[in-house]
Amino acid sequence: MLSLTEENYLKAIFHLTTTENTVTVNEISKFLNVKMPSVNNMMKKFATRKWVIYESYKPIEITSEGKRQAAQIVRKHRLTEMFLVEKMNFGWENVHEIAEQLEHIHSEQFFDKMDELLNFPKYDPHGEPIPDKDGVIIAQDLLKLSECSTGKVFIFTSVTISDDDFLTYLTEKKLELGKEIEILLIERYDRSMTVRIGDEQAILSKIICEKILVKERL
Repeated sequence: MLSLTEENYLKAIFHLTTTENTVTVNEISKFLNVKMPSVNNMMKKFATRKWVIYESYKPIEITSEGKRQAAQIVRKHRLTEMFLVEKMNFGWENVHEIAEQLEHIHSEQFFDKMDELLNFPKYDPHGEPIPDKDGVIIAQDLLKLSECSTGKVFIFTSVTISDDDFLTYLTEKKLELGKEIEILLIERYDRSMTVRIGDEQAILSKIICEKILVKERL
């Protein structure tokens, strides 16, 4: 049975691992706000379990089993967020901290039942894919709204962060997942955008547009 600390390290690995399946001790140290010797000690422990390939002063390579273990923690977190929104009527801006606590429940049956009650969702309330029981995760090919051009309509699909203040801002702007966003104007000076959301117009700063992920409407 994994400790809370071990699970937090696994989750950090999930979020930080590159396409080359590597992550550095320094990146994990900054992400978790822990000292590098502590990270080294944990990676040595993970290496004995064959979750990582660890060598001093080299990037840490994540094994397929390590990725599966890490994805299971994220699966519990994202399922919990979805359950809180869909079954308990929490706002999407209020679920992260609660999920942080519940993700450490060790009962696999508990989360399997949650998955069943939700009818096996593929995405969490923020549009991020939920890993399946084998750790397989759906690849998404999305664009930041800030990378898009005028004259096209996009579907709001996900966010890059689930910060409470940011999500509250989106709620106030009536920007929900699945909404169509038409880019009407991009300011040359600061790259802010005038957009149409449904029947209403809004001005979104470049900072906000960089945190909104979209796909082009076909």
